[in-house]
Amino acid sequence: MLKFITKKSQHISAERLKVQRELFAFNKTACHGFPHCPTALAWDPFLELFAIGTKTGSLRVYGAPGVEYVVEHDASSPVIELHFVPKQGRLITLLENNTLHLWEINMKGGEDSVLEHVESYTVDSKLRIFTCSVQSSGDNLYLGTEGGNVHILDIKSFQMSDQVIYQDLVTQNVPEDYKINPGGVEAIAEHPLDPNKMVIGYSRGLMVLWDNESLNADQTYICNKDLHSVSWHGSGTKFMSAHNDCSYFVWSVNGSKAIESMEQCYGPYPCKAINKILWKRTTGKDDFIIFSGGMPRANYGDRHTVSVKHGETSKVLDLTSKVVDFFTVDKEADDPETAEPVALVILAEEELVVVDLVSDDWPSFALPCLSSLHSSAITCTNHFCNVPQDVWDKLLEEGRKQTLQCSTKPWPLVGGRVTCEEASQHDLLVTGHEDGSVRFWDASGSCLRQLLSLRTARLFGAGDGPSSFHAAPDEEEEEEWLHFHKVGTFDPYSDDPRLAVKKVLFCLQTGRLVVAGTAGQVVCFSFNPEESEVTPEAVQLNFVGDRDSFVWKGHDALQVKNCALKSEAGFHPDLVLQLAPPAGVTALALHSKWGLIAAGTAHGFGVLDYVQKKVVVSKCTLNPNDLAASGDMMSRRKSFKKSLRESFRRLRKGRSQRGRKDKSMTKSPESRRPRRGEEEGSTSSAVASPASRHNESAIDPGSPLSEAKPVERQVEARSTDDALSSMVRCLCFSSSFILHNAATTPTLWAGTNAGAIFVYTLAFPPSDKRDSDPVQCTLGKEIHLKHKAPVISIHIIDARGYPIADPFEEEPKGLVPPQRVLICSEEQLKVFTLPSLKPFGKLKLTAHEGARLRKAAIARFQSRSDPARTEYCLAVLSNLGEVALHSLPDLRRQMLEACLRREDINGICSLVFTKDGEGFYLSSPCEFERFSLSAKRMVAPHCQVDLPEGVRPQPPQPQEPQGGKEEEKVEAAAPAASATEGEEPKEADGKAASTSEAKPEEATETAEKKPELSSSAATSPTSPKEESSEGGDDDKGGLDSPPDSGISSLVITKNESNFTTTTSTVGDLKSLELDDLLPADHEALADKLRSECKIEVVREKRTVVVVREETLVNGSSPTN
Repeated sequence: MLKFITKKSQHISAERLKVQRELFAFNKTACHGFPHCPTALAWDPFLELFAIGTKTGSLRVYGAPGVEYVVEHDASSPVIELHFVPKQGRLITLLENNTLHLWEINMKGGEDSVLEHVESYTVDSKLRIFTCSVQSSGDNLYLGTEGGNVHILDIKSFQMSDQVIYQDLVTQNVPEDYKINPGGVEAIAEHPLDPNKMVIGYSRGLMVLWDNESLNADQTYICNKDLHSVSWHGSGTKFMSAHNDCSYFVWSVNGSKAIESMEQCYGPYPCKAINKILWKRTTGKDDFIIFSGGMPRANYGDRHTVSVKHGETSKVLDLTSKVVDFFTVDKEADDPETAEPVALVILAEEELVVVDLVSDDWPSFALPCLSSLHSSAITCTNHFCNVPQDVWDKLLEEGRKQTLQCSTKPWPLVGGRVTCEEASQHDLLVTGHEDGSVRFWDASGSCLRQLLSLRTARLFGAGDGPSSFHAAPDEEEEEEWLHFHKVGTFDPYSDDPRLAVKKVLFCLQTGRLVVAGTAGQVVCFSFNPEESEVTPEAVQLNFVGDRDSFVWKGHDALQVKNCALKSEAGFHPDLVLQLAPPAGVTALALHSKWGLIAAGTAHGFGVLDYVQKKVVVSKCTLNPNDLAASGDMMSRRKSFKKSLRESFRRLRKGRSQRGRKDKSMTKSPESRRPRRGEEEGSTSSAVASPASRHNESAIDPGSPLSEAKPVERQVEARSTDDALSSMVRCLCFSSSFILHNAATTPTLWAGTNAGAIFVYTLAFPPSDKRDSDPVQCTLGKEIHLKHKAPVISIHIIDARGYPIADPFEEEPKGLVPPQRVLICSEEQLKVFTLPSLKPFGKLKLTAHEGARLRKAAIARFQSRSDPARTEYCLAVLSNLGEVALHSLPDLRRQMLEACLRREDINGICSLVFTKDGEGFYLSSPCEFERFSLSAKRMVAPHCQVDLPEGVRPQPPQPQEPQGGKEEEKVEAAAPAASATEGEEPKEADGKAASTSEAKPEEATETAEKKPELSSSAATSPTSPKEESSEGGDDDKGGLDSPPDSGISSLVITKNESNFTTTTSTVGDLKSLELDDLLPADHEALADKLRSECKIEVVREKRTVVVVREETLVNGSSPTN
């Protein structure tokens, strides 16, 4: 009892809090994969950066592998258009909600740069923007609208210019038919050599060569086809237009008639529209013509294509998903009018494709980043830390062989530079997919790169084997005239859902791979450096045996091919274990040193000796009295009769429990029965102090201490006849003290959905007889949790909480006895001492917090300041989306953070913890979100973009872009204000000033005085003299008022056109030091402030303040 009291009263010391800060920190560090639902693409050829906008308002900027910026708009509105401001590291986005946003890549925090939101502008809701174009000088953004007008946004001020290119002005010299309704502005293409000239194209086919300097139409072009896209030739003497029937025309700047035409590129049958066209001039060669769309409607209208034509050579690039946009990466030539395209970058809805335009046959590049993780839907994920160098080299070599058909040219997108050091260790992320494939990814750095892929479908008789994944020969002959060329890896279709991978394990020491699938298949691969022909042996493992009462109503098992398979150097299949009934594998374990594999399903679990290719043991976990029902349950179907019966049972049970609850309120504490989730042998402290939780001996409910026990939730009781209770949730091989303390014994631990843990001991023959004598496996102990919650993981730890060796890793040194076993169920964490299985402590999660565990793993945390300090903690994820860390073995909470939304079921189910305190989860079907729980280990992008000197116009006050223009005016004008109090000042341009960062303390003091000045001016405008005296009174009582020693500064209040109230401008202040103004600027005051204003003299205020305020006209009250 005394021990419990002392544990209960413990609190977190200041020293421990400091240690926690050095060990633990939650950060979302990186996004891996392809952006979900991309909607826009932009390319900066000078900085060699490209940007992608998404349907959810996300903005991504990429350059060289590892250069990555990810930001979100405040409004989750789709990004319609993206445009780089050339050479400036600036980006303009147009959202569907009719707002424009300016982003900048700026230096921040030493060597790293960040993408920051600088300005935003809301376009009039009456204007529907069809297209945008940034002037090559970076001064203006042209906005083409549905009404046919072109509005101009001044990028420097990010305000709409007064100049508008009206449709009536542009169409003065066109036929009357087009004057009435030429349509909206479909395209704006700037002249490649003259930034003041542009082609404005209207949707009905009218095009005008407009000179924005002379405000005159130099040439007018009319086509009787709807316009979709315009592209200039590099010489600037002609341009090309693409239309809605797959036709394109060439127009000269000197004439109004088309000089070339291509009617229906893929006719004579009706074709779809060309969505975008590019015309690239090359030196001494044929030009490149690249366009998307244009397929014949009848036969290939559902194809997503990009056509490339280069002289006599042409190819139709066939993608699986819709093409969003594309651009070319050009190599600078000696002639500024020419640009040699070296690569074609295609953004599709589900993947990014980069095509080499220099090599013969135009091969695709292997993507070093932005890979399509969901080329087939991801069905499982696993992570392996610190892969040995020899195993890593083998993976790289096999992956290199799989990319021999890809381009050998250097990766063409090389903008920016990575500032972080190379990873100190090799980490591997392995994903299983719906089509039966397994992919290995390099997760060592912030850029996720595919190493290799492995397909298991070729081992089974689904379809026609490997050839079933390719087009039939007759289809290729039929489509040969179009020169279709399949590009990209995205393939959303699976020939057989039974091929889906459920579990993947990879041994880092031996390179052995085990893959388990949906139809009960478990495939074992070994790494062979030589090419060979193998015939995988099939082994059957039946859990239910010949029981007559069991009826399996699910899918059939896959048929293993009984023939030799040619396998190249790399992973070779050794055997295929087929579980029966062929249900999905729910748990998997591998121990390469022992040569054993354990697999579990909803019907039981078994152990396979893959050295002898024999089954060692089989255990059926089904309820013997309900075998027939289990077959129905696994097929996910219930009869109406059974469902109705269970509904009435729950209804009667709920009523009876409510009656018992009312009666039990009069019972004494001693007579209270333990609620579900409570067990003897442990207690927990209040949730308010999670770090002080320590579970020891039980408390008598009648004792005084029971009053301090936290209120526990009523946990719903589980039915013992539930067929899902037989499901095996976890399997674990380990050497543990399960029989006695003298020596460890090889054991297998298995946990089920019903809270049962089976411990089997393993006995191996001598090494010289390992290939002949059988392995013995016997049931050693059996544990049943009272709360019957599903067991999701089992871990063997030592006295300090260090985990006993994972079968894939080397054993930590200096393990301290005694051993303990940590059992993680959905409702509780419980620690038992081995071999006695005496309870050491537990933590109730569901009863105290209403949360259920979904994932649990032990992670290693190293101090960022003291490398010698290391702690192991249990990382858990709840169904609420919260991630928590608990110390071992005392289970005290060290950290709790909200990581996911509780509604994000896919993210919660896909989350995987790493051994180094990181985690991955699917934030979308095609993206992994990476986070870190460690204060030291954070793998995040660290990059920088170097801008050319002087390319970006520097605002007067970069720290406050919105008020920069006004600050410049006030700085130049303030010293002369005292000499021109009686003049009528000129109204200053710009926005309301904001506080300068030069003197934040003075700006704050001035802001505190501002409401008083505003109030007096708004309620009763007075003369300048009265204002002066009032200001003096305020100065005497102010907090920052020094002794009265004369006039040294001014307060100037001026009118703003967008000013509404005086009280809303407390934060809109600009403070300036008088000493910062040069004497030469004193004379400029009269010119700078010729506007309606009032001037108030303030004594010994060392600032000039510009405030939005009501004005005085010549010293009198303003007129209404």
